[in-house]
Amino acid sequence: MSAEPLSSGPWLSIVGISEDGRAGLAPAAAAALDAARVVYGGRRHLALAAPLDAETRPWPSPIHAAYPEILARRGQPTCILATGDPFHYGIGAEIARLVPPAEIRAFPQPSAFSLACARLGWPMAECGLVTLHGRALARIVPHIQPGARLLVLSWDGTTPAALADLLTARGFGASTVTVLEAMGGPRERIRSAPAEAFDLPAIDPLNTVAIAIAGAGHALPLAPGLDDGLFENDGQLTKAEIRALTLAALRPHPGLHLWDVGAGAGSIAIEWMLRNPSLRATAIEARRDRAERILRNAQSLGVPDLAVVTGAAPDALAGLDAPDAVFIGGGVSEPGILAASLAVLKPGGRCVANAVTLQGEAALLAAFAEHGGSLRRFSVDRASPVGGLHGWRPAMPVTQWAWTKP
Repeated sequence: MSAEPLSSGPWLSIVGISEDGRAGLAPAAAAALDAARVVYGGRRHLALAAPLDAETRPWPSPIHAAYPEILARRGQPTCILATGDPFHYGIGAEIARLVPPAEIRAFPQPSAFSLACARLGWPMAECGLVTLHGRALARIVPHIQPGARLLVLSWDGTTPAALADLLTARGFGASTVTVLEAMGGPRERIRSAPAEAFDLPAIDPLNTVAIAIAGAGHALPLAPGLDDGLFENDGQLTKAEIRALTLAALRPHPGLHLWDVGAGAGSIAIEWMLRNPSLRATAIEARRDRAERILRNAQSLGVPDLAVVTGAAPDALAGLDAPDAVFIGGGVSEPGILAASLAVLKPGGRCVANAVTLQGEAALLAAFAEHGGSLRRFSVDRASPVGGLHGWRPAMPVTQWAWTKP
């Protein structure tokens, strides 16, 4: 579905409603609600807005099943109810992709984040804002940083305890977990407990969690080149130093999609996604045991949305969403893999390929001769025990070809 040409004016109202219901609506928002012939919203929203003269239509599951029906009402007074600010992790952004902004009147209220900051005296600009509503708990992992303040939208009443367990397991049990329930209404309640002794009972499903991180736990560094020990692997792993150089060569920008071909432990795809929450990646790995290992690594390192395709390239590449960037770390010398990857790479897209074998290096030399780009060789020496002393032990040198598609 896509937005149609502009109509004569606004016909769709998006009204944010809080736990105080109609009493908290501005006059203009209440007028837009009353003028609607049909009102869409969750059952809780519709109950908060009662009494309503309009026809009410609770959201179906999945919610987007109602979008064609809403678009079919174009030009007729229609209202959508949402929690707080509809454009902050709300339905507003989705609807605005379908209906031109000139046809929408939006009436936001304070978001759960705004209300939580007001209750706690926290400056929102200094807080990490995360939603776990309908999302995997592991998404919080990259945000767990020493001294950080996090505001988290919960999935339900079990989320706060799950967060407390995760914090404790990662060495941040001294963190304070504050649960803010049903903010803005008569059922509002605010309670706190340390993560390592979290015991708050009967938590309302409508809750936001505020976390003040404390303790000397295990946080993911913000720089690329994570310690090799963080990745479960069988030796098929792009080592930390080369991984950092490879990420730099890939030049990630927000919103881009990476193919990690011959992914091994998935370290490049995982670190790519850690650079920015908007980045996507697909890891392609021929061996099922390694593909399963990639999924475990992605979960433990906070990027559970990493897509994993089990199959051998180039055949496994067929039908995948075209990439904005490609990394080939395994099998670059195999027939057809490099050519197939370059063929579907989007214009302006970036390809980076690493090789440690003579055959792989020959393939990269041929690609460099045909396409240009840049060719580099890296060598890393690490200090290792030599008897009772130490000496330098060189790793296999890595040849890297990088190229931007015209």
